Amino acid sequence: MAVPAIIPIAHEPGYRTDTIGRYADGQFLASVTYAFPDGYTVGDDWEEHKRLYVVLHRFDHEGRHIDSDIWYAGTQADQQQHPSGDGSVMARAEARMAALLDGLPGREYGDIAIRPFRLMVDGVLFGLVVEHHGDGNEDGEDGEGEDDWAELHPDQLGFYAPWDGEYDT
Repeated sequence: MAVPAIIPIAHEPGYRTDTIGRYADGQFLASVTYAFPDGYTVGDDWEEHKRLYVVLHRFDHEGRHIDSDIWYAGTQADQQQHPSGDGSVMARAEARMAALLDGLPGREYGDIAIRPFRLMVDGVLFGLVVEHHGDGNEDGEDGEGEDDWAELHPDQLGFYAPWDGEYDT
């Protein structure tokens, strides 16, 4: 089944789509997520390359991407060095997320429906990207057939038929 022009994403309180919904100017999708730069191969120093980002994507009422606020909080190595307290990477990220969400007038958490989009920041892919996962061969891609998947990057949430807003991780 082909990827629809507008992809529903279900709100799940307490899970990965906890901070999505609508606000006065449209829809939003927010997350705190770790990511590696595009093309990075994990090695012994992976903690230095795994970056924590605070992400707020805004969309109009019809699901078109308006803009994104993407903020780098630090690395996994930074978090390991200072795992708790107000100065930790995660605490700074959570404070930034709270401030961004508080800045959305009329914010209500709930299901959204957005159009695919993509952008690169710091060498990291962000967006809801349409992909082809193939027809079941070993590597998942055979280069044939239609696009059948939409992946939220870098959160690694995959959306697929029957396009009901549910996702795979």
